[in-house]
Amino acid sequence: MKSEQAVDWRVIKACQEGDRDAFRVLFETYQDRAYSIAYHFSGDESVARDMTQQVFLKLFGSIGQFRFNSEFSTWLYRLVANVCMDEHRRRRRFIPWGSETEIYHLVERSTGEDYARRRELGASIRRAITELKPKLRMVILLKYFEELSYEEMAQALGCSPGTIASRLNRGHQMLARKLAHLRGDLDEKESGE
Repeated sequence: MKSEQAVDWRVIKACQEGDRDAFRVLFETYQDRAYSIAYHFSGDESVARDMTQQVFLKLFGSIGQFRFNSEFSTWLYRLVANVCMDEHRRRRRFIPWGSETEIYHLVERSTGEDYARRRELGASIRRAITELKPKLRMVILLKYFEELSYEEMAQALGCSPGTIASRLNRGHQMLARKLAHLRGDLDEKESGE
């Protein structure tokens, strides 16, 4: 971990000194993470690509402000979160996730009738997450898709770990209410096996 961190510090320093090749290394290293969050936030590949470009344009313009007092990835997550929130404010509506999107972390693949149920469950989960308020949606995405700790999320979103815990709790409660209708289907399935 230390050597990976040292490489990042050198690359970041080089970026701060205007080295475009170093910036390309940062882009190639972090573009998938930024895109993943943007995609799961917006649910639209084109919008996510645009937001990822915005993140790296902002990064290019503000890399000199990075002071090495936190992990670079945490600083980057903050840029991504800001771009996502800006995009949400611009659109003032939620964009539903595409029907082809799979939530591999939450729904396993399977075959036959079970696959159809799991696909339907995945679509319900996507809709429920998409309907969350942006601040709640962002903590859910950072927690379950990026697997960040409370402290990392707090740094990335510029709030306290207590605020993160509160947002996660509210997000979980809202998701439980929105998905309560599925509980009967899941109980039937489990008792039938």
